[in-house]
Amino acid sequence: MAILLRIDASARHSDSVSRRVADHVQARWTEAHPAGQVVVRDLATQPIPHINEATIRGFYATEHDEELRRATQLSDELIGELLAADEILLSTPMYNFTVPSALKAYIDQIVRINKTFAVVDRQLQGLVPDKRVYVVLAEGAAYRELPMADYDFLQPYLYRLFSFLGITNVVFLTIDSTTLDPVAMQASQAVATTRINELFTLNPA
Repeated sequence: MAILLRIDASARHSDSVSRRVADHVQARWTEAHPAGQVVVRDLATQPIPHINEATIRGFYATEHDEELRRATQLSDELIGELLAADEILLSTPMYNFTVPSALKAYIDQIVRINKTFAVVDRQLQGLVPDKRVYVVLAEGAAYRELPMADYDFLQPYLYRLFSFLGITNVVFLTIDSTTLDPVAMQASQAVATTRINELFTLNPA
């Protein structure tokens, strides 16, 4: 049975562009995998706590007492979901040129030495098996061209993050101008929707 892990980071729900486009990805994925399972992590309704001192000690400890087991329990759960998924759907807006804090808290729980990455012969090595990731981005302005391209720390960061973990099959679906230009936003959403349909028509798995 195929598993899709869906992670939503927007603080908004009914008016969220990233969630709306992610709904379309999920619908097409479900059509392609009628017996599949969708596991949802909504970081707005179920926020992930920031890591603390005990969490960090637990990440690096070779043996865990009860305190460290509790401190790393959520990280273990989130990493288990990540590794079990066949594909991942991440939807997020850009907040202040980068990821929302809710998503950063999630990332800090899953980027973990000897679990999702390792140091081998002084080289960093991702431990997450390569799998397709759909990243739906909602951006208030158009960041693909200068001068605004210099302010985009969202897409480059997520690309490097997934690559660091061992995932290179990353598809970015960007909807821009969400707060500045409704016509441009609708045009970019139409492009993203067409791309989604093509992905599941030409390369469904």
